[in-house]
Amino acid sequence: MLAPLGSADRMSSNALQGSQDLSSSPECAFALVCEVEKWPVWLSFARSARRLDEGKALELGSEIALRGAIPGEEEELYEVDQFLEGHIVSLVGAYSLRRRIDFRIERKSNRSKIVVRVDYPAYGGVLGALIDRMTARRRLESALEDSLVHFKGLVEFDAAPRDELLADF
Repeated sequence: MLAPLGSADRMSSNALQGSQDLSSSPECAFALVCEVEKWPVWLSFARSARRLDEGKALELGSEIALRGAIPGEEEELYEVDQFLEGHIVSLVGAYSLRRRIDFRIERKSNRSKIVVRVDYPAYGGVLGALIDRMTARRRLESALEDSLVHFKGLVEFDAAPRDELLADF
């Protein structure tokens, strides 16, 4: 398993991580990650995602409002706190530093790999953490796996030459 982005203090029992090998260039994969408005299409635990600073390119300090199935408020505000063009988009909760979503694209020659990490707090002590592991966490793990498969399909479809796709019919 890959080490988390950044410092070791981000490790918690509520961190989920998944990865998927992609038959596309890292540039195509990173471009899709940066299209925040398309997140609900492939990120199955997101119901809606919108940039608060519309019209600008995604960059360090960009703000994103996300509605989804991650435990917490109905809509959470995130800020991009790490951004490395072509490789990393890392979001931190505006009101909770323990709430994070990290996207990392790794180059593997002409192929790539996406690694997604979701970290959120569970409240209520040991009992709250246990209930979270039995309910929300299981749903989120399944949603993250499904999301990575959807992402793979979208990015590989976009990367495939149209002539090859038409030849298959």
